[in-house]
Amino acid sequence: MLRRTMAEFDVKAGLQHVLRRIDEVFLQRPKEVQAAKPLLVAVSKTKPAEAVIEAYEAGQRDFGENYVQELDEKSRHPDILAKCPDIRWHFIGHMQSNKINKVLSVPNLRMIQTVDSEKLANKLDAAWSKKQPVPEHPLQVLIQINTSGEDVKSGIEAKDAPALYQYIRNNLKHLQLQGIMTIGAFGFDYSTGPNPDFVSLMQVHRSICETHSLSADSVLVSMGMSNDYDKAIEMGSTVVRVGSSIFGHRVAKA
Repeated sequence: MLRRTMAEFDVKAGLQHVLRRIDEVFLQRPKEVQAAKPLLVAVSKTKPAEAVIEAYEAGQRDFGENYVQELDEKSRHPDILAKCPDIRWHFIGHMQSNKINKVLSVPNLRMIQTVDSEKLANKLDAAWSKKQPVPEHPLQVLIQINTSGEDVKSGIEAKDAPALYQYIRNNLKHLQLQGIMTIGAFGFDYSTGPNPDFVSLMQVHRSICETHSLSADSVLVSMGMSNDYDKAIEMGSTVVRVGSSIFGHRVAKA
């Protein structure tokens, strides 16, 4: 029996609703937007292992965590290890250099979505090379771009992102650069037009694809969360990070 709070939330129903909405928006997306069907990353930060297991048993496989300690503990939870053998963990929080080894030791680590500097990329490459010396098993990463220009958000400036993309792609054989991501400003009023953060990220995406002669589908775009993932998909997102719409409102961390 799963432990429930008084504010009960049906994880399976939330997940199914989000998946249906992704399908709807994807099918209605403008024809000129050439992008693959988005991957859903269920953001389970501050949620108990039981909620992760419930989503997994409903078919979800990709989960995202923002905090290193929580990711480490949750990924090693005995129930998750026993009941979720094919789970795929995405780290979507700010990466500190002194936490690299802990994150790279996470069981079933799939991707780090928040690489924002050559320094961090070099350290990840060096650390992963010790864990996986064979380059045929590189670490999947995305470049985080601070499209909103907010000081409180991590990420490289949009104008500098193509150069970082080229540096990682050309020099770091233990990293598999999959694409780009942004968090963007919260609470944008869509009645005023397209989200400028999404516009900015898609401009970077086009620049990278043109510079490296890559197809649009080959460079992932991670943008959109619970409040705006449908708008992000309309503009070309191929990875959405959704938490509260699946797991319910979170309890604030102390």
